[in-house]
Amino acid sequence: MGEALSQDYDVLEEVGRGRFGVVYRCTSRATGSTFAVKSIDKSLTSGDSLDAQCLLIEPKILAHLSPHPHILNLYASYEDDTHLHMVLDFCPNRDLHSLIIAAGTLPEPQACALFAQLASAIAHCHSYGVVHRDVKPDNVLLDGRNAVRLADFGSAEVLVPAAGETALSGVVGTPYYVAPEVLMGREYGEKVDVWSAGVVLYIMLAGFPPFYGETAVEIFQAVLRGNLRFPARVFHKVSPAAKDLLKRMLCKDVSRRLSAEQVLRHPWVASASDLSDLT
Repeated sequence: MGEALSQDYDVLEEVGRGRFGVVYRCTSRATGSTFAVKSIDKSLTSGDSLDAQCLLIEPKILAHLSPHPHILNLYASYEDDTHLHMVLDFCPNRDLHSLIIAAGTLPEPQACALFAQLASAIAHCHSYGVVHRDVKPDNVLLDGRNAVRLADFGSAEVLVPAAGETALSGVVGTPYYVAPEVLMGREYGEKVDVWSAGVVLYIMLAGFPPFYGETAVEIFQAVLRGNLRFPARVFHKVSPAAKDLLKRMLCKDVSRRLSAEQVLRHPWVASASDLSDLT
């Protein structure tokens, strides 16, 4: 572990492992507070590759967005010859994917509270021109208060309208959650995150994705068709307001799809019990 990091933090047990690195629990030598440190092995990324770009962009974007109560905050970063170390919020209570797997479906009030926090995080990103591009339950962590923390900004990009940057390109994301305009090869903007968040909400309420296939190709075909359905066996207990929001988020016509700010103002989201927590 890097010498500078070890001077400031006691690095403890491993709590997670990803494609390029390991996450450890750590404590601040100055305050005793608990954090996570994500240590990325730079040898696993090559020079000018997309992976190398992801390695560099994530700490920059997190520093740009912090602090926010529903985004994984970056407290410090250290770099040595072999690793990049990012000191982040410690989230001991698993992620949204694990929560859904364990529960099957979430009660509507719980789904509403969690989703309102996720929508707040996405709206904050968009206000800074940041498009996450990989919103999915695995990237929605739950902290010690079981509050949402949007994580993994390795695929994110920043739009700077003043510099003429108003659209993105490139197929980025995860099959079930990717927006149709991405698959069509068109330029796209921040509303791809709204589509992905709509898929997340659908899965919270139904326990399965709205657009399904046995292979990635079949999933992409289903996404492109965009035939949104609400099977009665699952959705008979879901409120009309929740279904209305889903229709407005999972809308193929980007011009008619809600923005993240409009999602926050939708009556169903505005009914969340912890709206005081969203700012």
